[in-house]
Amino acid sequence: MNQFLWGSLAMAALVAGLLFLRFWKLGGDRLFLFFATAFGILAFQWIVLGVANPDREAVFYVYVLRLAAFVLIIVGIVDKNRRAERSLLR
Repeated sequence: MNQFLWGSLAMAALVAGLLFLRFWKLGGDRLFLFFATAFGILAFQWIVLGVANPDREAVFYVYVLRLAAFVLIIVGIVDKNRRAERSLLR
């Protein structure tokens, strides 16, 4: 059952990442690229969990991928806000 749910989560994250990639291509906003990359990492993380089914000690490495994705989202938001501030100052 866990593998089915992890596969569903991987598919949902991949679809979200592809949508953000499409928005980035249409609008050119880097925030969408950050989000697309983060959701791609999340999809990869769920796939690794479903395929490898790691033991308790190896799960730490999978959570590092999740942490990287969330840090990438935060970096994208900070980047977007800093670019908005710079455009207001000009």
